[in-house]
Amino acid sequence: MNQKLRILLADDHQMFRDALRSLLGNVPDLEVVAETGDGLEVIRLARETSPDIVCMDIGMPGMNGIEVTRRLIAACPGVKVIALSAFTEQRYILDMLDAGALGYVAKAGAGDELRRAIDAVRHQRLYLCPNAAAAVAGALSGRSASGKPSLAQLGARERQVLQLVAEGATSSLIGERLNIAQSTVEVHRRNIMRKLNLHSVAELTRYAIKNGLAPD
Repeated sequence: MNQKLRILLADDHQMFRDALRSLLGNVPDLEVVAETGDGLEVIRLARETSPDIVCMDIGMPGMNGIEVTRRLIAACPGVKVIALSAFTEQRYILDMLDAGALGYVAKAGAGDELRRAIDAVRHQRLYLCPNAAAAVAGALSGRSASGKPSLAQLGARERQVLQLVAEGATSSLIGERLNIAQSTVEVHRRNIMRKLNLHSVAELTRYAIKNGLAPD
């Protein structure tokens, strides 16, 4: 029997936490092991209960979710964070990703979207809900990549692959869009990670977003 994935809920709205607990309680391989409405309590609870994933609100009393995420990942490196927020503006999404979150889900669609996010981040894949993905796409197309010498190491095709990775595209989809084999996409991705000294798709995605990489 597979061990259940352990979830910690961090949100200052009790009714929303109750709804999340009920939702996740119906998923056989998930278990809510702790919950809190205070940002200052998250790290203590994480140390006590060893969750696999923390569902993190951004606006909490005590300490906001962005700073909590940064400190939590430093204190408990194995924990994965999914942001749950009413905010879908670029700056909140980019700040959470920069802090180390692997997922971002708008509260308005937290049902099925959250379950998809959990499934993605448990396999070390970044997940953005549609509103967040649209905001990030805007950030990518609207920010300059000039003055970033490390990007100069990438060829034109590698920049295209990096752009599509940042948008959440799978290797097979990237291959279809660029009319190249999936195995070629994987080679490009490995080369990009080697050149930029990155070690996971999540790091690759955050790098692309942070540096505002736009397609040629």
